[in-house]
Amino acid sequence: MKYKVGFIGWRGMVGSVLLNRMKEENDFEKIDPFFFTTSQIGKKGPYLKNGKISILYDAYDIDFLKELHIIITCQGAEYTKCVYKKLKKINWQGFWIDSSSLLRTDSNSIIILDPINYDSIVKGLNQGIKTFVGGNCTVSLMLLALGGLFQHNLIEWISVSTYQAISGAGSQQLKELLLQMEYFVNIFQKQKNKSILELESLISKACNNKNFPKNFLKFPLVNNLLPWIDSIQKNGQSKEEWKGMFETNKILNSVQNIPIDGTCVRISSLRCHSQSFTIKLKKDISINNIKLLIKHNNPWVRIISNTPQETMNFLNPISVSGTLNIPIGRIRKLNFGSLYCSAFTVGDQLLWGASEPLRRMLNILISL
Repeated sequence: MKYKVGFIGWRGMVGSVLLNRMKEENDFEKIDPFFFTTSQIGKKGPYLKNGKISILYDAYDIDFLKELHIIITCQGAEYTKCVYKKLKKINWQGFWIDSSSLLRTDSNSIIILDPINYDSIVKGLNQGIKTFVGGNCTVSLMLLALGGLFQHNLIEWISVSTYQAISGAGSQQLKELLLQMEYFVNIFQKQKNKSILELESLISKACNNKNFPKNFLKFPLVNNLLPWIDSIQKNGQSKEEWKGMFETNKILNSVQNIPIDGTCVRISSLRCHSQSFTIKLKKDISINNIKLLIKHNNPWVRIISNTPQETMNFLNPISVSGTLNIPIGRIRKLNFGSLYCSAFTVGDQLLWGASEPLRRMLNILISL
């Protein structure tokens, strides 16, 4: 029997990447897929490799949704808030796989990152858990990069600075960043004969023009950065920073919480999140042993030598975009003492940071 699987939010960035990955891996051959929409009911769905094109169904049709074995949604928290409760109220027994953050704190959900917490996923399934949620993008990418150190219980605490691409904020924000870039290019084309200092002044002042594009971003991001992501918490953290410690420890099913804190920053990269770590180890181990533990934790992590050439070539968003690779470099001991080390990693947040854990969770379920 093929599982009936419903897809909601498949047109957005995360959903589109998910569908492309499923096509690449022939995942649609293993399931009976149904595609849903909130706005285009009755129109044609996506083209699949087998030539099948489905009709788009109403994403709010509870009577239809309740007949599905698995629902995968990339539609966002508002959709989950509305539909998930209705399905649970009628005792729907299917599996819910969600990319939004709404259910991550729910005690009856598991945050999924199977290269790191496969055993917890299987244990949860055996205990009757049916809600599986993709984790925060930077948390998932950090765990894959530093998985070997977490696995061997070597981390006392981590301070992290993230450099997060605009695609993590959404498609409208990404488009607006491109419009901001275009705005600057137009200024340059008209004024390119001016001195470099005059050009810099013109461009910096242009950010305050009333017609400068910032309807979605609210602030200039090109020629700028934004050291705040998401809402403020009582302790002064942003919610994005708060997620780092909470979600890491939930994924790891930690007996004693590992302290994780830092500053999350939005930058003008289009895709891929970067992170700089300051790590305090529980015991002194050599850099070579640190690299070996990291390297052997999962097949996707890549150790980048701490040299200028290797770092510049391979430890950046452009070299990682569109791949499942998790490069990690700048690994060295710090002047603070032998228990302290640094590392820098980059990962595609639309893949391992969002869609890939959903795809892999689906495959775990259909292999039962």
